[in-house]
Amino acid sequence: QVVVIETGGGLVEAGESLTLSCRTNTGDYDMAWFRQAPGKEREEVACITWNNSNRRYADSVKGRFTISTDKRTRLLQMTGLKAEDTAVYYCASRNTREKWCKLSADEYHWWGQGLQVTVSS
Repeated sequence: QVVVIETGGGLVEAGESLTLSCRTNTGDYDMAWFRQAPGKEREEVACITWNNSNRRYADSVKGRFTISTDKRTRLLQMTGLKAEDTAVYYCASRNTREKWCKLSADEYHWWGQGLQVTVSS
């Protein structure tokens, strides 16, 4: 049983930074972050391949968010946060190994419980 473990989240002011962390209890897998704001559909944020070779970002976060790896923990470093970044952020993992990770929630098998990120303006 693969368990996705997320840490981080919280309340920050617009323009500030925040880092979310995610790891699985076993194995090396592609990992992605998604988010869902109140009253809106879930949307993709970023993903990274199991071997850290490739990354993808949603247009809404390019240049502000960075997904990286520190040992076996995947980090989502968020800078220049805006009020519209307020959402519950979900980390997801999948056991399919391809050259590129996918920014589609349907591709992911295991999900964390979600972290609240609130950006005050």
